[in-house]
Amino acid sequence: MKTRKLWWGIIGLILLSPIGLILPEVFKSGPAWGEWSLEELEKMLGFVPAGLKRIADIWSAPVPDYNFRSFEGKGLAHSILAYIFSGALGVGLIILFSFFVGKFLSRKDRD
Repeated sequence: MKTRKLWWGIIGLILLSPIGLILPEVFKSGPAWGEWSLEELEKMLGFVPAGLKRIADIWSAPVPDYNFRSFEGKGLAHSILAYIFSGALGVGLIILFSFFVGKFLSRKDRD
């Protein structure tokens, strides 16, 4: 299978995804740069920019913070599992989407 290396690479990246969660915990640093909540921004800046406050509720992630409600507050191990599952879910959805777009486009070529 020619794509074996690709799949192992994707699996490796999924398994490495919690590094962004582990390193801040080990080094006692804050969240990843640019991934601040409105509350964290208010703490850092003393205010939340009006434009950001206005558009903050337009989009909410399907799996907020790459975690599940039942896993919240249960420790780092649960968060790591949720990160890995979220990565696998995201990759799976992209593969499904790509598959169906490919089917649609190949069907169009036959017509």
